[in-house]
Amino acid sequence: MYPYMTLADETEIVHSQIIHEAGKEKVIVNFERPTESGFDSARCELPDYKWLSVDGYTAEEIKDFETLLHSNAHLLYQYATKK
Repeated sequence: MYPYMTLADETEIVHSQIIHEAGKEKVIVNFERPTESGFDSARCELPDYKWLSVDGYTAEEIKDFETLLHSNAHLLYQYATKK
């Protein structure tokens, strides 16, 4: 996983390299935020915007992450290709 950005609440966003699977190019994006008892985490698969796991984040936060992903997907693919 490669760093992409850190949000104001300390959520770290990282992404995979391009993954070739079933004739499709995918990128996995992981969100992780430290808590007193460990981490909140969420993982999304692009280009389908399929949430593979969500632990500790609210539905509203996931909605905000989806908005962020929709506006940044082209950059995530660009950076994932260069790795």
